[in-house]
Amino acid sequence: MSTSFGPALSTGRSLTYLIVAGIAWGTAGAAASLVFRASDMGPLALSFWRCAGGLVLLLGAQALRRGRGAGPAGPAEPRGRRLVRILGTGIGLTVFQSAYFAAVQATGLAVGTVVTLGAGPVLIAVGARVLMGERIGAGGAAAVGGALAGLGVLVLGSGGAEVRPLGVLLAVLSAAGYAAITLLTRWLGRTGGGSGDALSTTTWAFAVGAAGLLPMAGAEGLLPHADAPLRLLALLLYVAAVPTALAYALYFAGAAVVRAATVSVIMLLEPVSAAVIAVTVLGERLTLATVAGTLLLLVAVTGLALTEARTPTAAAS
Repeated sequence: MSTSFGPALSTGRSLTYLIVAGIAWGTAGAAASLVFRASDMGPLALSFWRCAGGLVLLLGAQALRRGRGAGPAGPAEPRGRRLVRILGTGIGLTVFQSAYFAAVQATGLAVGTVVTLGAGPVLIAVGARVLMGERIGAGGAAAVGGALAGLGVLVLGSGGAEVRPLGVLLAVLSAAGYAAITLLTRWLGRTGGGSGDALSTTTWAFAVGAAGLLPMAGAEGLLPHADAPLRLLALLLYVAAVPTALAYALYFAGAAVVRAATVSVIMLLEPVSAAVIAVTVLGERLTLATVAGTLLLLVAVTGLALTEARTPTAAAS
């Protein structure tokens, strides 16, 4: 991704930004779990408020960046391509977030996060092969197989006690939204004409998400009932500020410097931190099957990242 945030960042600072972003994203599901426990708010309404709050904060970040004289890097993107990028990212982001929150509500934070983040790279690898002819290779195929095995252990090994099939399906749907965004970005990058500004694209993608979610969130209930409304408000502000505006800004700044494969591995901090929070804070119980399936998924994602690092970009068969 090419994103200008002023002076070029050092590799060390970029890695720090990515680590903080990964941990911050891992807290989004935990905050969602607390919201669901503290109120009758549904996943669509929560996703709407995340998009709306994140939009406001990201617009502020863009205004601050312009005030410092930093503009988008790279050639200007044609208007039609920019529209496709924003709409595609906005729709994908809406599916990704809403299905993820629904998965957390249905099957818990640890499993919902691990399945979403584990299935995403697999769907990206398969989608890139089918849609763009990119080679997966023996290592990539083994990693995909390992991820599917991990998913199978999670679903079948639990006996349905801790892992609910509906929640897993919602997590896979969330992963599909994430994969669609990545594949769209990769396809647009291949066809040339400017890569766009990542922070600007994400800001307007949140606007698309908020607009699309508003009627569905309204039907679900935008203003929930809560015994502690101030606590609920604090949780919503946290979701909009830390795992949304702050995490995205740090991610784009760091990802502009660090290799994509390294970024993929660092982002494994998200499911790991979510699992730790699920056990230590939310009191979720991890069975042996859950731990084994989680480890298989994480190892598989690491394998996919390493395979990408060794494979020439956009290799076609």
